[in-house]
Amino acid sequence: MKFKIALLLLLSSLLCSPEVTAQSRAYFGFEPDITTNYIRDASERRLGYIRVSIDLMVPSTEDLRTIEYHAPLLRDAFIRILSTESEGRIRSLTGREEIRQACLETAKELILRETGQDLVLDLLFTKYVYQ
Repeated sequence: MKFKIALLLLLSSLLCSPEVTAQSRAYFGFEPDITTNYIRDASERRLGYIRVSIDLMVPSTEDLRTIEYHAPLLRDAFIRILSTESEGRIRSLTGREEIRQACLETAKELILRETGQDLVLDLLFTKYVYQ
């Protein structure tokens, strides 16, 4: 009997742990990758290009449909952010993180405005290529 109670307590503590809660999260990946130009050298009017894969973390798989519905709005916002960045910010690690944060904040604001829910938990660059 004590073994069953101990086992029950162990299982209940595992179900309430943060690791189990984190597993219920879901990711929405934008397909195809987001590709756009940026101003590489303003004085010579040369363009570069950047290609990123973006995944959004949402609270649960039920929220994926909402994000998918608003994907065109989000994609447009990401393209606007990326296309206005300077070459220095795109190429530097700190600039890359600042761009990621700008995309995350914009995604959060847009989804909150459109749905009234705070569904965007995080944003990941899973591919980041520039030239």
